[in-house]
Amino acid sequence: MPNDVTNSVNVANPESVLNAVKGIMEARYPGRPFRVLDRLFTDLARLYRGKYPGYHPCETDYHDLQHVLDVTLAFARLADGYEQEHRGEQSLGAELSLLGIIVALFHDSGYIRRVADRTHSHGAEYTKVHVTRSAQFMAEYLPSIGLGHHAELATRIVHFTGYELSPEHIALQDHRHHVVGALVGTADVIAQMADDAYLKKCYQNLYNEFEIAGVTQCVNEQGDVEVIYASAEELLRKTPHFMQSIVEHRLDGYFAGRYRYVEAHFDGENPYMEALHANRRRLERLLMRSDAELIAGLG
Repeated sequence: MPNDVTNSVNVANPESVLNAVKGIMEARYPGRPFRVLDRLFTDLARLYRGKYPGYHPCETDYHDLQHVLDVTLAFARLADGYEQEHRGEQSLGAELSLLGIIVALFHDSGYIRRVADRTHSHGAEYTKVHVTRSAQFMAEYLPSIGLGHHAELATRIVHFTGYELSPEHIALQDHRHHVVGALVGTADVIAQMADDAYLKKCYQNLYNEFEIAGVTQCVNEQGDVEVIYASAEELLRKTPHFMQSIVEHRLDGYFAGRYRYVEAHFDGENPYMEALHANRRRLERLLMRSDAELIAGLG
């Protein structure tokens, strides 16, 4: 059973994550039932399982339903920790916390193909533009369930999860909106890199998505084709540096170390960062072996 980093929530099961997230939100904002979460989680599951009108099921094995559920749970914990440490005008409040959950749930919806699409044959082909497509999905979806007032902000904040716009170029009026975006972006990083199957998923699933997307190579400034990842093994060999770069430039840089807010939620512990660094150290040890031993060691 694929559990979260605390081994307490089945992050492949929408109902399990719904119950965990709803419990966090209702405890943080007493008297607010958050019934809308039931609809959001139900529609998310329908979308990824091919039951949502007009859409194919999810075809990306790395960016799948489990991933977005894991990210959503991580966001709820981060937001709860943030709220413990902020009051008054600095507090997010129930509506902005709900907005963050919406964005976390649908931040990768852009990978899912429309049935009417005759140009693409696999969702991974949208890799370079999936965040913009996720924004488009939310712009259409949220008004249809009475949450249209969240649509404009959601379509901006979702860009904290990708690379189509640099975070400093995302136009937001309120500092708290930036906080929500940074927390969602942080959740996206720490949930996937803390997954105990992260290394195996990079090898088995992520490289395949990159191949389909055409991002295993690029054309450099001289017009020559430059290979970025020649194989799944090479992707793994470059992953420790990638992880360190993400921590430095995104988690500690753009997102200002806001992963620390999870410590308020967990009474001083940070299971996400502990697991993230443990994954990196484990991979570094495996990389000292042959390719065959490396792959066997992934589990």
